[in-house]
Amino acid sequence: MEIVVFGAGSLGSLLGGLLARDHAVTLVGRDPHVETVTESGLRLSNRIDATVEPEATTDGTNLSADLAVVTVKSYDTEQAATALATGSFDAALSLQNGLGNEAALANALDCEVLAGTATYGARLIEPGRVECTGVGEIILGAPSGGASARAERVARAFRDADVETSASEAMPRRLWEKVAVNAGINPVTALARVPNGALAAPPAREIARRAAKETARTARAEGVDLSDDAALAALEGVVETTAENRSSMLQDVAAGRRTEIDAVCGAVVERAENHGVDVPTNELLAGLVRSWERERGLREQ
Repeated sequence: MEIVVFGAGSLGSLLGGLLARDHAVTLVGRDPHVETVTESGLRLSNRIDATVEPEATTDGTNLSADLAVVTVKSYDTEQAATALATGSFDAALSLQNGLGNEAALANALDCEVLAGTATYGARLIEPGRVECTGVGEIILGAPSGGASARAERVARAFRDADVETSASEAMPRRLWEKVAVNAGINPVTALARVPNGALAAPPAREIARRAAKETARTARAEGVDLSDDAALAALEGVVETTAENRSSMLQDVAAGRRTEIDAVCGAVVERAENHGVDVPTNELLAGLVRSWERERGLREQ
């Protein structure tokens, strides 16, 4: 399968590298990472040790492939969609955080758009080298739920490259479950400057649990069957299995970069307001992270 991975950061580089073991992969990213991959290949280390040689480019326009995998930050989705729309793809797959990414892609692309979640841990160590901090799985399917022959084909192709992948008919619930996990882990670890494992004990544990339960309530108001217990079980499972990891939002804050708070807690607050659901923890977390971003000139409001 020919695959374009648009967004060669930590997850995009890891997934692209894994897929390149069996497929023709093109990474779209920034220099000096792209330049290094072009000159000497991509090195995978830690839990998975391999060196692969995917194509790499900084220009994401006028590309064509069987599949475009989108792994950019949520606030860059529309820009990625505009670039991808200049090319030709049979399908696109969002493996991004937050809500609304699939709709943004579908509005711009003339192909089927799939939703997905990824639990692989990844960290871009230096140009040309990405560390797998945890082997996980990819789950993908139609954003609105139900069976998808395309999702089944993509899942088989990923498994051919030894990437643990399955197709799901329940993607709306899985997407909201992921948002619940992200709402509980990302802003709390970013604000407290702690690894994920710190959320296994008070006082951070209770803050994370409240954010996850509020997200589950909002999901149910949106017509998605996600119980509080299921959201909490997912949260606690990720905290346990990624205890030593630094969340993507913590990495962003440490590097002085804009975060994805708008697509996580911010999106929960927006959806909750539409249904009159009270989500004070998500509102507080979103406000604090946004204030940090504004103070550093990373956002206007």
